[in-house]
Amino acid sequence: QVQLVESGGGLVQAGGSLRLSCAASGRTFASYAMGWFRRAPGKEREFVATITRIGGNTYYADSVKGRFTISRDNAKNTVYLQMNSLKPEDTAVYYCATNADTSVVVTTTTARYWGQGTQVTVSS
Repeated sequence: QVQLVESGGGLVQAGGSLRLSCAASGRTFASYAMGWFRRAPGKEREFVATITRIGGNTYYADSVKGRFTISRDNAKNTVYLQMNSLKPEDTAVYYCATNADTSVVVTTTTARYWGQGTQVTVSS
């Protein structure tokens, strides 16, 4: 059973930084792409970033490009999301997710396993 547990959310002022972590268990972590998504109040869940299995390639939503960085440590079975220059519009519940298969990236369509989410609130 694949389990994903996020941590690192909290309250931060605009312009600040947070680093989210997602610890995975239940299968060979290094064999699967990982992704981060978020859901803001009153909005649908949206893609934030994804990283390929070995971590050689990363992809970002335009809204976070240049401010957020996704990375992974396969030895620790953990994926990270470093968030800098945070804006009030980044306020959301952030989820990590992974696919059931070895697709190259994780999208809202391919994601099969989800964490419980961690709240990020950015004050103005």
